[in-house]
Amino acid sequence: MNHSDGFVPPPYPYDRLDKFASLGSALPGGLVDLSIGTPCDAPMPEVVAALSRSNSERGYPPSIGTEPLRAAIRGWLERRFGVEVPLSQIAACVGTKEFVATTPQYLKLRTPSRDTVLYPAVAYPTYEMGAILAGCRPVPVPAAADGSIDLTAIEPADAARALMLWVNSPSNPTGALSDLGAAAAWGRAHDVPVFSDECYVEFTWDGPPHTILEHGLDGVVAVHSLSKRSNLAGLRVGFYVGDPELVDYLKEVRKHVGMLVPGPAQAAGAVALADDMHVQYQRDRYRARLERLARVLSRWSGLAVPMPAGAFYLWFDAHDGWEFAERLARDGGALVSPGDFYGAGGAQNVRAAVVQPDDRIELVASRLGVQ
Repeated sequence: MNHSDGFVPPPYPYDRLDKFASLGSALPGGLVDLSIGTPCDAPMPEVVAALSRSNSERGYPPSIGTEPLRAAIRGWLERRFGVEVPLSQIAACVGTKEFVATTPQYLKLRTPSRDTVLYPAVAYPTYEMGAILAGCRPVPVPAAADGSIDLTAIEPADAARALMLWVNSPSNPTGALSDLGAAAAWGRAHDVPVFSDECYVEFTWDGPPHTILEHGLDGVVAVHSLSKRSNLAGLRVGFYVGDPELVDYLKEVRKHVGMLVPGPAQAAGAVALADDMHVQYQRDRYRARLERLARVLSRWSGLAVPMPAGAFYLWFDAHDGWEFAERLARDGGALVSPGDFYGAGGAQNVRAAVVQPDDRIELVASRLGVQ
C-alpha cells in the first residue's frame, strides 16, 4: 500500500539532539541534560504515599475527575487567584500534552465550518502538531516586542476561520507573559474560544501569577498541570476549567475516547493541590538555579542571558542555536535545545531547561571554567 501522500510524522524534536548528547556523555561525570523540562526534584512524600492507599486501582476512574480531585482544583483556584468556579466546570485530563494535541479535532467536529488553529509563533510544538493531526490549518501569531502574543497581528480572514486561539503565559520557551484579559476580550469579540495554557503559572517571576479565568469564564478555558508545579510529570495529572458549554462538550467527547487519569494518580493529585508550601520551596529552587546558570552561560559565552519573566527556562539569542548547542555540549557537557524547535522565529535562540540539581549545574560551571 502506498502511503506517500499521507501524513508522515516528522522527527521528534529532541531525537535530533542525540548527536550532541554523545559529546556530553563522553566527559567525566556524564551528560547534564538541560534540553527537556523534566522535573528532577522529589515530590512531596504525602503525595507518593497517597498513590498506594486510594483503593482506586481496581475500578475505572471517572473521566471528568473524582470529586475530591475537582474540589482540590476548585480550592486551589480560589486560594491562588481568587477565582470561584463550579465543580461542573472543572475536569481532569491525562496530563496536558494530550489535551493540547487532541482538542482541535474535537472542536473541528463541533464546528465543521472552521478549520484554523491560532497559536504563538514561538511556542511549544504541540500546538502546531495538534492542528496538523486534526487536519486543520496551523496559523502562528507573531510576538510583540515584549514577547507577548500580538493579537493585532491576526488577519481578519484567519480570525473568521479560527476554531480556537492558544495562549501560553508564562511562555514555553521564552518565559514571556501575555495580557490574558486582552486575549479573552479578543476571543469574545471574534467568537473564537481561547485556550490558555498556564502550566508554568506557579513560576511567575515578574509580579503575581495570573489566570485567564480572572477575566470571566465565558469563551475561555484554562489548562493546568501538576507536572511542573508538584514534580509529578510521571503521574499525568492535568485539568481544564472554564466556559460551561466548552467544558461540557469536551467532557462528553473525552468520555467516549476513554481519556482516564488513573485513580491513584487522581488521589495523589488532590493531595498535591491542597498544599502550597512545597510549591514555594520549588519556586525558590528554580529561581536560584536560573540565576546561577544565567551567570555561568553569560560569562562563558559573552552573550546576554536574561532572566525570564516566568517558567524555568533560559531563552536567549545565541546567533546560531545549533552551533551554540554543539559548542556547549562539547565544552560543558550540557545539552540544550536549539530555538528552531519552537518555530522558525527561534532559529537564533537557545532554550536551557534549568531542571537539573544544583550539583549538576555546578559541574557545568566547572567544566566551562566559570566560578
